[in-house]
Amino acid sequence: MPGPIQSLTRAAAVLRLLAGGERRLGLSEVAASLGLAKGTAHGILRTLQQEGFVEQDTVSGKYQLGAELLRLGNSYLDVHELRARALVWADDLARASGESVYIGVLHHKGVLIVHHVFRPDDSRQVLEVGAMHPLHSTALGKVLSAFDPVAHNEAMDVERTAFTHRTVVEADAFEKVLEDTRSRGWASDMEETWEGLASVAAPIHDRRRMPVGAVGLTGAVERVCEEGEVRSRLVASVRDAARSISRDLGSSPF
Repeated sequence: MPGPIQSLTRAAAVLRLLAGGERRLGLSEVAASLGLAKGTAHGILRTLQQEGFVEQDTVSGKYQLGAELLRLGNSYLDVHELRARALVWADDLARASGESVYIGVLHHKGVLIVHHVFRPDDSRQVLEVGAMHPLHSTALGKVLSAFDPVAHNEAMDVERTAFTHRTVVEADAFEKVLEDTRSRGWASDMEETWEGLASVAAPIHDRRRMPVGAVGLTGAVERVCEEGEVRSRLVASVRDAARSISRDLGSSPF
């Protein structure tokens, strides 16, 4: 197994050093604290500065953490805030529907499951937190692709795999699915990803009315669907959960 990359280890040490101090640090202080040559420390600081992770005070020449690191940190916190705000509503949705409930966010051209509530029965189930689901075939993925421009571009740019004979992979047909999703405010997956399973999902918005995730439920087709359509009560329940989570994140009523 390959060992750690020294330059990355040193860069991480520099960031930790700057994060742990109550004041800006000069080049000599950084080098001395980490046991590095001044030239090495300067090279690391210059690279981190170019990437926005470190800023240099123009008067003193000393260094502090940069805005880009803060932006990444806020992104991490946003996901955890979403999960924290969704906990109660996801539990309520699972209890009311009798099905498994998922919260997903866009990540690396897929849907990252950040929260999963088991179906409230005694069946054997596997926790899927941390799992990646496809954008183009799942209800969660379709919702993200329909409402998030970044997710839309990623879903259109990748090769869309046909997981079952029902999976929509052709570009124009998939675009029509997304148009329908935007029009009605929710998406479904009826055996498009897994045989025998159906899903319904709706978007979650933040205080800026930006789509930050999706909430959905999944269950056996015969329970989720009726006469080839998702049961209206389940659609209503999912949309209510999405609105409640969005409201808790500061989104205005919609």
